[in-house]
Amino acid sequence: SSGINAEWPLRPGNRILYVRNLPYKITAEEIYDIFGKYGPIRQVRVGVNPETKGTAFVVYEDIFDAKNACDHLSGFNVCNRYLVVLYYQSTKLYQKVDAEKKQAQLDAAKKKYGVEGLAK
Repeated sequence: SSGINAEWPLRPGNRILYVRNLPYKITAEEIYDIFGKYGPIRQVRVGVNPETKGTAFVVYEDIFDAKNACDHLSGFNVCNRYLVVLYYQSTKLYQKVDAEKKQAQLDAAKKKYGVEGLAK
Protein backbone atom coordinates (compact mmCIF):
# COMPACT_ATOMS: atom_id res chain seq x y z
CA SER A 1 0.00 0.00 0.00
CA SER A 2 1.26 3.48 -0.84
CA GLY A 3 0.16 4.90 2.49
CA ILE A 4 -2.25 7.27 0.76
CA ASN A 5 -5.87 6.71 1.73
CA ALA A 6 -8.14 6.70 -1.34
CA GLU A 7 -10.95 8.25 0.71
CA TRP A 8 -9.07 11.54 1.13
CA PRO A 9 -10.46 14.29 -1.08
CA LEU A 10 -8.00 14.82 -3.92
CA ARG A 11 -8.68 18.51 -4.50
CA PRO A 12 -7.51 21.82 -3.05
CA GLY A 13 -8.12 21.56 0.65
CA ASN A 14 -6.79 18.04 1.05
CA ARG A 15 -4.12 16.91 3.52
CA ILE A 16 -1.45 16.10 0.95
CA LEU A 17 0.94 18.76 -0.34
CA TYR A 18 3.22 18.35 -3.34
CA VAL A 19 6.42 20.40 -2.94
CA ARG A 20 8.71 21.30 -5.84
CA ASN A 21 11.99 23.19 -6.25
CA LEU A 22 13.53 21.69 -3.11
CA PRO A 23 17.32 21.56 -2.78
CA TYR A 24 18.45 18.10 -4.01
CA LYS A 25 20.32 17.39 -0.78
CA ILE A 26 17.38 18.15 1.55
CA THR A 27 16.46 15.35 3.96
CA ALA A 28 13.05 14.19 5.17
CA GLU A 29 14.02 15.44 8.64
CA GLU A 30 14.67 18.95 7.30
CA ILE A 31 11.29 18.88 5.54
CA TYR A 32 9.65 17.79 8.82
CA ASP A 33 11.34 20.76 10.53
CA ILE A 34 10.07 23.27 7.95
CA PHE A 35 6.55 21.91 7.44
CA GLY A 36 6.06 20.66 11.01
CA LYS A 37 5.73 24.25 12.24
CA TYR A 38 2.20 24.24 10.77
CA GLY A 39 0.93 21.06 12.41
CA PRO A 40 1.47 17.32 12.92
CA ILE A 41 2.74 15.50 9.83
CA ARG A 42 1.72 11.92 9.06
CA GLN A 43 4.30 11.27 6.35
CA VAL A 44 7.00 12.86 4.19
CA ARG A 45 8.10 11.23 0.93
CA VAL A 46 11.18 12.77 -0.73
CA GLY A 47 11.85 12.17 -4.43
CA VAL A 48 15.09 10.25 -4.99
CA ASN A 49 15.22 9.26 -8.66
CA PRO A 50 16.18 11.69 -11.48
CA GLU A 51 12.52 12.48 -12.36
CA THR A 52 11.46 13.21 -8.76
CA LYS A 53 14.60 14.80 -7.27
CA GLY A 54 13.80 18.17 -5.73
CA THR A 55 10.20 17.19 -4.97
CA ALA A 56 8.40 15.78 -1.94
CA PHE A 57 4.95 14.86 -0.68
CA VAL A 58 4.00 16.11 2.78
CA VAL A 59 0.95 14.47 4.36
CA TYR A 60 -0.61 16.33 7.28
CA GLU A 61 -2.88 14.86 9.94
CA ASP A 62 -5.28 17.79 9.55
CA ILE A 63 -6.71 19.45 6.47
CA PHE A 64 -6.45 22.97 7.96
CA ASP A 65 -2.75 22.53 8.83
CA ALA A 66 -2.08 21.53 5.22
CA LYS A 67 -3.87 24.67 3.98
CA ASN A 68 -1.96 26.86 6.44
CA ALA A 69 1.38 25.37 5.35
CA CYS A 70 0.49 25.74 1.66
CA ASP A 71 -0.47 29.39 2.19
CA HIS A 72 2.68 30.22 4.17
CA LEU A 73 5.38 28.09 2.51
CA SER A 74 4.69 28.79 -1.19
CA GLY A 75 7.69 30.93 -2.15
CA PHE A 76 9.56 30.12 1.09
CA ASN A 77 13.33 30.38 0.57
CA VAL A 78 15.35 27.23 1.36
CA CYS A 79 19.06 27.37 0.42
CA ASN A 80 18.36 30.11 -2.15
CA ARG A 81 15.55 28.11 -3.77
CA TYR A 82 11.94 29.25 -3.58
CA LEU A 83 9.55 26.43 -2.75
CA VAL A 84 6.55 25.69 -4.93
CA VAL A 85 3.85 24.18 -2.69
CA LEU A 86 0.75 22.73 -4.34
CA TYR A 87 -2.15 20.55 -3.31
CA TYR A 88 -1.62 16.97 -4.44
CA GLN A 89 -3.82 16.05 -7.40
CA SER A 90 -3.49 12.43 -8.44
CA THR A 91 -5.08 12.96 -11.86
CA LYS A 92 -2.41 15.41 -13.05
CA LEU A 93 0.45 13.17 -11.94
CA TYR A 94 -0.95 10.13 -13.70
CA GLN A 95 -2.15 11.81 -16.92
CA LYS A 96 1.39 12.01 -18.31
CA VAL A 97 2.14 8.39 -17.36
CA ASP A 98 -1.17 7.23 -18.87
CA ALA A 99 -0.53 9.16 -22.10
CA GLU A 100 2.94 7.62 -22.43
CA LYS A 101 1.56 4.15 -21.67
CA LYS A 102 -1.25 4.54 -24.25
CA GLN A 103 1.22 5.76 -26.88
CA ALA A 104 3.46 2.73 -26.21
CA GLN A 105 0.44 0.40 -26.53
CA LEU A 106 -0.57 2.11 -29.77
CA ASP A 107 2.97 1.83 -31.17
CA ALA A 108 3.09 -1.87 -30.22
CA ALA A 109 -0.29 -2.50 -31.89
CA LYS A 110 0.85 -0.68 -35.07
CA LYS A 111 3.99 -2.82 -35.17
CA LYS A 112 2.08 -6.04 -34.47
CA TYR A 113 -0.44 -5.43 -37.23
CA GLY A 114 1.96 -3.80 -39.66
CA VAL A 115 0.11 -0.48 -39.64
CA GLU A 116 2.41 2.51 -40.02
CA GLY A 117 1.33 6.11 -40.48
CA LEU A 118 -1.94 5.46 -42.31
CA ALA A 119 -4.22 7.79 -40.39
CA LYS A 120 -3.33 11.14 -38.87
